[in-house]
Parts: sequence; C-alpha cells; structure tokens
Amino acid sequence: MTKLRLGPIEDEKPVKIAFELRAATLRMLTDYAREHAKETGLAEPLPIERLIGPMLDCFMSGDRGFNRRYRSHPK
Repeated sequence: MTKLRLGPIEDEKPVKIAFELRAATLRMLTDYAREHAKETGLAEPLPIERLIGPMLDCFMSGDRGFNRRYRSHPK
C-alpha cells in the first residue's frame, strides 16, 4: 500500500474556525483518519478536526506557485 502524505500530527495550540463540507468529503476524511491511525500506530483515529489543518499545510506547502509568491511577499 502507498504511504499517506500526512505523517504524525504535532500537538499544537489550535485555532478554531467553522466551515462547511460536502457529506462525501466528511466520509472521505473519516476514512482517511482511520487509515492515518493505522499507518502512524495510533490506537484510535484522530478527530477529523485535527487532520484538516495539517492537510491544508501539506497541500499549501506542495503548491509551487503559491510558495514562490509567498516567499517573495511574506506577511
């Protein structure tokens, strides 16, 4: 099986936000959480709320166009 892109999740102080997801996306996130727990050796899957931030970080860090612009104009 191919390794997941998301590795272990660091325990950081979270910032809460609210947003809407499609039901299908929620189901995929729930399945992803189970696979992530298996791959990282967790007894229980993390709540999906804990996965979304690191997933977004992973997505944005892999976006070359965004990173070029971000490095040249950091806020």
